[in-house]
Formats: sequence, structure tokens, C-alpha cells
Amino acid sequence: MLTRTIAIHYVRAALRGALRHGHDVPSLLSGAGIPEALLADDRARVTPAQYTRLVQLLWDVLDDEFMGFGPQRSKRGTFPTMCLLAVHCATLADALKRGLDFYRLFDVRPVMRLTERDGVARFTLAAEGVDDPDRFLVESLLVLWHRFSSWLIGRRIPLRSLDLAYPEPPHAAEYHLIYGCPLRFAAPETVLTFDTRFLRMPVVQDEAALRRFLRDSPAELLSRRDYGADASGRVRRELGSGVVGLDNVAARLGVSGPTLRRKLAAEGTSFREVREQLLRDQAVASLVRGGESVEELALRLGFSEASAFHRAFKRWTGNSPGAYRTGAVTQ
Repeated sequence: MLTRTIAIHYVRAALRGALRHGHDVPSLLSGAGIPEALLADDRARVTPAQYTRLVQLLWDVLDDEFMGFGPQRSKRGTFPTMCLLAVHCATLADALKRGLDFYRLFDVRPVMRLTERDGVARFTLAAEGVDDPDRFLVESLLVLWHRFSSWLIGRRIPLRSLDLAYPEPPHAAEYHLIYGCPLRFAAPETVLTFDTRFLRMPVVQDEAALRRFLRDSPAELLSRRDYGADASGRVRRELGSGVVGLDNVAARLGVSGPTLRRKLAAEGTSFREVREQLLRDQAVASLVRGGESVEELALRLGFSEASAFHRAFKRWTGNSPGAYRTGAVTQ
């Protein structure tokens, strides 16, 4: 299971708009199968299925795809309609132009625009007038448009860079997992860049594929990081396939153990950290899904006894395994 869990920060941030509009947060969390107690610990995680259900509930109760953060609503169905227009375009450039032109009909904010210069495409987002203290809407839109663009042409679009027009936040460690590119905070404007050659590529999706894409949104937006083939991502894939130990993983990747350690250190991580993130995500997914006892889960993940797993899980998430079992939902 290579799907990444999602930091509780994004759950708290998503709820802010509903709270501002007087909606009952406990009932929303219950509907998504997320235990309310998880909000209290910054280390807590949720599964993509839980996060998707929460965001879809927020879209429904607010009738607003901007979830209460914009100066006006983006009514439910706006994004699917834009996607339907874009999927019939010949190239990605045509699709993005049509999509952005569609949004301009509603004079929505944040204001989004696409420009090209010297072989670099720039997707710029201006958030003036948006009441978004966690930058949740801003970041969600950046990820959404990038992932939608990649999906349209059926291949990953590696990001060159991401500039963010605000200071580095406490949850900045999540950004590398989501964007996978050089980041600059406190920049003059918020802009995501990639090579213009991707704009010339043909749209390969159709309406049937679009229905599947929309059904699973936004689970894919934060849970899967496939923007590049960096060392940590490759190590995670090898570990997820059952390869054990740094030297064995390094051999599979065609490098020495010390070289792999240096590559991981250059990305700000380590073999142990990547392995523990994978174990954490596997554990959270199993506990929420149910059907496997804690003892069975501990054994499957390689722990000699359940008590050692309990200690590790508490260190990873700030909660006991039982706290996640309480919020079990169907996936």
C-alpha cells in the first residue's frame, strides 16, 4: 500500500470555512469517519477516503467548491463543468485556456492565469480578497490544477519550482511530499512553473475517464506524490514491494548503500524516516479499514510484539491505535 496518509492540518484547515458559516464540525467529522479527538494532535493522519468524504461533505453542505474561503461561492458543479469543457480540447494548452476562461465568467477569486516565457509555463494564483489564513484554498487549487493537467495528458508533469507569497508555515514538511520541487516562501507572488513542452501534448482523456476522476477527487490530490522520481519516492516503492533493508533497496536502485544515504540526506530525509512513514501510512489505513486485529497488524508490519507497535504508533501519530479504529469507515 503506497498511498500516503494526509496530515491532520489539512482536515483542520478544511473545516475552518464550515465553522465560519456556523456548521456543526462534530457531525461533519462523524460523516467522514474521522474521530474528533485526532484534531488535537499535529501528528495525527487520516486516509485519502476519509479526507475525500470530508471535502465532499463540505462541498455539499456549503454548496461551495471553495469551501467558504472565497469572497463568493463557487457553486457545486462548477469544477466538473469546467472539466467537461476541457476534456474535449486538443492539447493541454487549449484545455487550460478554456478552463481558465470559464472561471473568468464568474469573476471568482483567487484569480488564476497561465503565461509562457522562455520555455517555462507559469501558473499564477493571486489571492487578494480571500479569507484563507491557512492558505488551504490557495494550496488546494495549485495541487488541483497541476494534477488535473497531468491527468489530461496521461503523464506526470514535473514541477520546476513553486513560489509561495507567504512565510513558511509550521506544516512545511508536508510540502515536499505534495509538490516534490524546489520551494520558495515569502516570494513576490504565488506561482507554479513547469516546462512549456507539456502544454503542446494532446489531451488523452474522455468523458468516461472524467467521471472516474471526479468520483475520487480530492483523494488523489494530497495522498499520492508522483511528481518526480526522487530517491525517497523510489525507496518507498521498493519497501512497499517487500524489499527489506537499506543495502537491498540500494542494490535494487543500482547504487551503493552510502550513496543512497547521501541522496536521502540531500532530500532532508533518511532511510529510517521513509520506512517509518510507510509503516505509519499502512497502519493508519488498516486500522480505519478494520478487519485486522492490532496483533495481526503489528506482526504484518514486522513488529515482534503488539506493545512495540503501540509505542511506535503513538510516536508517529500522537494517538493509540484504538483512536483510529473508533473512526472506521468503509473504503
